[in-house]
Amino acid sequence: MRWLLLLLCTLPLAGFGQQKPFDCNTSPAHRQFDFWLGDWEVRDGEGNLGGHNRISAEQNGCVLEEQWRSLRGGTGQSLNYYDPGSGKWRQLWLDAGASIINISGGLSDGSMVLEGSIYYLAADTKKPFRGTWTLLEDGRVRQFFQEQDAEGLWQTWFEGFYSRSDGTVE
Repeated sequence: MRWLLLLLCTLPLAGFGQQKPFDCNTSPAHRQFDFWLGDWEVRDGEGNLGGHNRISAEQNGCVLEEQWRSLRGGTGQSLNYYDPGSGKWRQLWLDAGASIINISGGLSDGSMVLEGSIYYLAADTKKPFRGTWTLLEDGRVRQFFQEQDAEGLWQTWFEGFYSRSDGTVE
């Protein structure tokens, strides 16, 4: 009898905090960055392989998760999501102890453009930062990152060209 009383008392709590899930897979705003989904080889402008990147849709399509691995052993991860409250995409990137990137923005002339800051842990410094992802006609994606120097000039931080791969790491 006690177990029945306990069950009756806890049933109302079973649904507490639960909301009907939203299917981001059917939301056009949540699909704006889908051109970046997939397994990629990342090369510099000279064609040299720098690493591999996997971008996957997670959490019912509401989050794009990035997993980066450089040929030199460096790793990094980002979470990317569309924030309906601000109408902007947000990215939070963290790597193995060197930097934190926190940027937001949206589509501009066919490219995803996100702006914000980069924080360098070791130097305890923060700088303005921006990234642009562009789907190229040949199916590659160009990723172009810049940071602002002390004089206020934008300097190239990283430029990579993503080509689809089969997901294996060389």
